[in-house]
Amino acid sequence: MIKRQIKFENLEEELVDLQNILKNSLQNEVLEIRKLDKESDKFKKLLGIHCDLSSVEYVIFSKFMSKEYHELETFVFIDSTGNTVCDLSGRELDLYNMIKECDNLIETPKY
Repeated sequence: MIKRQIKFENLEEELVDLQNILKNSLQNEVLEIRKLDKESDKFKKLLGIHCDLSSVEYVIFSKFMSKEYHELETFVFIDSTGNTVCDLSGRELDLYNMIKECDNLIETPKY
């Protein structure tokens, strides 16, 4: 019997509206989630440019994408319950200096 890995103990409680494919990918560490620093100057500049990011709390992205392929990457922006707000590509922006750890998600002790 294969034991299912779970990275975050409370992911489903915190992000109740998150799509199952994203939940599974986060729990199995295929994708990574970070909280957006809405106070950063970089985030404030993006607010009116690409899509309405005012309700966005988190961004989900590939943890395995190398820098040379950054422009091909897709970032999924979600609100506080996990609803997708918009997707943007690495061509449109980079995440440096506007993300931080998710202090509300509890990692399973083995992590």
